[in-house]
Amino acid sequence: MFRKVSYLLIAFYCSSIVMAQSPAVAINPELLKDRWPAEWIAHPTASGNDYGVFLFRRSFDLQAKPSRFVIHVSADNRYRLFVNGRAVGMGPARGDLDHWRFETVDIGPFLDKGGNVLAAVVWNFGEHIPFAQVTSQTAFIVQGDSKSESVVNTDDRWKVMQNSAYSPVPVERSRLFWAFIVIGPGDRVDGSKYPWGWQESDYDDSKWDKAKKLGKGVPYGVRNFSMPWALVPRPIPAMEDRLQRIPKIARSSGASITEDFLNAAKPLEIPPDTKATILLDQTYLTTAYPELLVSGGKGSEVTLEYAEALFDEKGKKGHRDEIGGRRIRGYQDKFLPNGGEKRLFRPLWLRTYRYLQIEIKTASEPLTIHDFYGRYTGYPFKRKASFAGSDPELTDIWDVGWRTARLCSGETYYDCPYYEQLQYAGDTRIQTFISLYVSGDDRLMRNAIMQFDDSRMPEGLTASRYPHCVQQIIPPYSLFWITMIHDHWMHRDDPAFIGRFLPGIRGVLEWFEGHIDENGMLGVLPWWNYVDWVPQYESGEPSGVKEGNSAIVTLQFVYALDYAAELAEAFGDKNQARHYRSLSGSLKKAVRKHCWDEERGLFADTPKKKLFSQHTNVMAVLVDMIPAARQKAFMEKVVAEKDLVQCTFYYHFYLVRAMKKAGLGDRYIEMLRPWRDMLKMGLTTFAEKPEPTRSDCHAWSAGPNYDLLATVCGIEPAKPGFKSVRIEPHLGPLEWVEGKMPHPLGMIEVRFERKDKAGVKGWVVLPDGLEGRFVWNGKSTRLKSGKTNISR
Repeated sequence: MFRKVSYLLIAFYCSSIVMAQSPAVAINPELLKDRWPAEWIAHPTASGNDYGVFLFRRSFDLQAKPSRFVIHVSADNRYRLFVNGRAVGMGPARGDLDHWRFETVDIGPFLDKGGNVLAAVVWNFGEHIPFAQVTSQTAFIVQGDSKSESVVNTDDRWKVMQNSAYSPVPVERSRLFWAFIVIGPGDRVDGSKYPWGWQESDYDDSKWDKAKKLGKGVPYGVRNFSMPWALVPRPIPAMEDRLQRIPKIARSSGASITEDFLNAAKPLEIPPDTKATILLDQTYLTTAYPELLVSGGKGSEVTLEYAEALFDEKGKKGHRDEIGGRRIRGYQDKFLPNGGEKRLFRPLWLRTYRYLQIEIKTASEPLTIHDFYGRYTGYPFKRKASFAGSDPELTDIWDVGWRTARLCSGETYYDCPYYEQLQYAGDTRIQTFISLYVSGDDRLMRNAIMQFDDSRMPEGLTASRYPHCVQQIIPPYSLFWITMIHDHWMHRDDPAFIGRFLPGIRGVLEWFEGHIDENGMLGVLPWWNYVDWVPQYESGEPSGVKEGNSAIVTLQFVYALDYAAELAEAFGDKNQARHYRSLSGSLKKAVRKHCWDEERGLFADTPKKKLFSQHTNVMAVLVDMIPAARQKAFMEKVVAEKDLVQCTFYYHFYLVRAMKKAGLGDRYIEMLRPWRDMLKMGLTTFAEKPEPTRSDCHAWSAGPNYDLLATVCGIEPAKPGFKSVRIEPHLGPLEWVEGKMPHPLGMIEVRFERKDKAGVKGWVVLPDGLEGRFVWNGKSTRLKSGKTNISR
């Protein structure tokens, strides 16, 4: 599995964490096929499973400043690494025990001739652990890439202490109206107990304990008798890190504050025996590490509270810009200054906020706040694509959608950054399209596909969300994992990557096949068969999953079977492809027999025909249960009949696919009304569902960033590997559109304008080596590399 692996060099400056654009660093191949000389280490007496924050140090001498000094680092739960006082890395990227990530860092630029110190803070959130965090026990490991770097290998020469300044601030769910929130605790840091300067080279660690050795580091695939972590290289780059100042003071009491403080031009002085409250407005939602720099203030307490929006007395959010009559309700950090100079507080894990409140209670000493700001963090996607049209509001939708997608992308994709930070397969499929189309970066997509493969249970299903420490199964999400693999196959030319997942695909489909009942449809289904957050579905589950014969989930099975058949055939397994197609056909026949309602001209959700939904009928179109010639009229009916269970933001993605397949792509722009309404409500990211919504930022609602390019501009792959392109624009009411998107060979650029009532003119630019077809009103024109003028 492992050959010589190359990763981007990571370099870091001061408290910033920045991915260096340097030549790749090759990992010593011996470290991927045999046990490491380095030991996992821990505190000698502290519990390895309870909450705890631990500091590790290793002092060492070098005869000369090295030009290169590569190390590999990991920890459980997490670490932040320092070299001679400089922060140089964080991790590990989230995985599971059988695929435990390690980071590769060249710390050569930060080392000196003579004495040096490598230091790390390692924490375990214990019983407060985020659902997305897998763990075994608190531990830390550093392995030098070669003999010259082995001086820093972790063993009992390392020193360790437990930082008793830290204690958890559990999330008070009552403050969030008992919403489901599983991101871990806030931090309470008592400055009087904090070993200030512990990461610096001149700090005296003579009273620290000698680290306890736990056992050798072991890479994946190597015989292992003791250690729970099977080490694999981190497959994604370091997270982006940049300064992000807070531009607006929403209100304050008990303190005289001006924008000079927010710009770091003037410190904020809080007198003794004062209670002050300052509400700050980032003006848009963000994910960041807030940093607070203070002096003095012994005996004071600073509470930081974070929220996506403010709430009125009835617990309603309303317009997100409104301040009056509203208050903050969110999770918190607490910092107790010790009276020292230039004390920096920074939480261990990222925070999500638009509104951030600072509550200060001073004792007998004044407190000086020198600076307060955020360090933005997230997956380092670069926006290479663009979109514009004659409707300027579409630009706002594009920008807000991209912010939504970015805040839902870290070491994995997130469903939402404030409440869960979990990678769900259903959400992730939509997110991967956005990543491919807007940035062209498929590394997080590949990571997600691999992690869902890692999550598969013996009976075949994937987890619904992964990584996780609390198991959850949503069987339909296993089907969308299959479609995600097909999506990658269509957009990237990497058959070796796709081929490794064919056994997993077979396992998922065999599980579903084993649940077909005597009616020929899926019978009673265990677990949680979520489809959409609609009032008619209890907990998001449609009729038929508990008593059997859900048309929606049966057709989702068909949808995945059809995609799997294409993959099986492409990879030479014609018998398997034939079986998948045969099974798909028999399932469709059963759904038609039991769920088609001749009087309504629609498919019902179950054979009882008591409930009809857009969802079932959308899937019927996507799997060709409606003849092509009738699909347009059928989908017009599905959209027009408001007594059907309506698709919300998540399933809107599939509604658009069906509309487009039926020849109604020109109606896409009018379908964006809910997104326009969110903008009017002051949202700066797109919400989980229509108001009232829990989450103000949910990645599945960023779908317009895909469809403005794939549907309105009409850019889609025509062959696997995106080896050719099909461009069929759907301008709808727009007078003109223009867009560009990254392709593995370069940029695809288009511009189209209305010509009379039914015509179009413009141009298409394809990168060298790419050809395709332009389609308008059913007529096709060949596109060659370079620029092709269009007039139809």
